[in-house]
Amino acid sequence: MEEFTIKPIARIKSDFPDKFGIPRQSGIVSGLVSTVVFEKEFRSPEALRGIEGYSHLWLIWQFSENIREGFSPTVRPPRLGGNERLGVFATRSPFRPNPLGLSCVKLLGVEKTENDGAVLLVEGADLMDGTPVYDIKPYLPYTDCHPEAASGFAPDAEEYTLKVEIPEDESAKFPSEKLNALKSVLAQDPRPAYKDDGGRIYGMRFAGYEIKFKVNEKTLTVTSIEKDK
Repeated sequence: MEEFTIKPIARIKSDFPDKFGIPRQSGIVSGLVSTVVFEKEFRSPEALRGIEGYSHLWLIWQFSENIREGFSPTVRPPRLGGNERLGVFATRSPFRPNPLGLSCVKLLGVEKTENDGAVLLVEGADLMDGTPVYDIKPYLPYTDCHPEAASGFAPDAEEYTLKVEIPEDESAKFPSEKLNALKSVLAQDPRPAYKDDGGRIYGMRFAGYEIKFKVNEKTLTVTSIEKDK
């Protein structure tokens, strides 16, 4: 079997140091801003000429924390409770023959930095901090947008959103400019889909803080927010 070698052109800087809590798809959490930082070899400003003419980009990246040996033709999608198997190519599972991810993000702009050269500011990325990016392509509405497309077993995201409650004394501990993004992340229900324990306290790290919460039916309540140690 032929093998090809590809290397990262960039890495993402995001508010997610861990996998837990990352939105399950790109673009569903507005206000979630990340930075695409290019590797030194690819920091030529010429490589970005014309990119600001696009509103959205495709990122091709690696599920760097979900690399497995061998091939399984079926996986257990979280949205089906983790109990039903479907073909791997009929899902967006991270456990794939080649662990590649595809995300559509909104381009907020190009920023020139002293240490990293020109970087891309993007919104809606579903990538963990440090994730390697292998390619970037512009999103073209006339060919990439298909409003009539069927979504298979994956229904609209709105069906899964939770009501989020954060006590004022806890929200006061968190940076105000990132509070809406945190609420949007929590509303997507970060818990594994097969978990439904109303008494359990869950924890996730986001934007330098540890967020603890519990879920009762369709309401998520934050129990504590503390600086990440």
